[in-house]
Amino acid sequence: MATKPTHEQAQLHLQVYEQRREARLRQARDWFFKNYFVENFDDSMRIAAPGTENGTHAMMVLSYWEQACALLDYGLLHEDLFFETSGEFFGVWELAKEAAQRYEAWSETRSPGHIAAMREFMKQMRPQVAKAA
Repeated sequence: MATKPTHEQAQLHLQVYEQRREARLRQARDWFFKNYFVENFDDSMRIAAPGTENGTHAMMVLSYWEQACALLDYGLLHEDLFFETSGEFFGVWELAKEAAQRYEAWSETRSPGHIAAMREFMKQMRPQVAKAA
């Protein structure tokens, strides 16, 4: 971006940062970077199965960064400011990417076209949400 952050973007950026400092999320982030090393869906289920404490930690971290990146994607956060100060999301993505790629392959064998349909739905939703904002 060639522009400076607006006051509103800076305020939202600080709010996103404050949420990251919340004690339970800090604990989850610490656990995630020490333990969430997966190469496939089975690893993810073994390390952080839904309904377990570790599963809760993983979902807290993944959903936090999903929300923060959604704010970025919709232009609510200033891209340069976000990238300069929020590189942790990249580390989260790198740790989850292998499992996500394998999930795509797994899903395609069970429900051909499902991933493509999800991507198309997400692409169609972005302009609608942007108009509402």
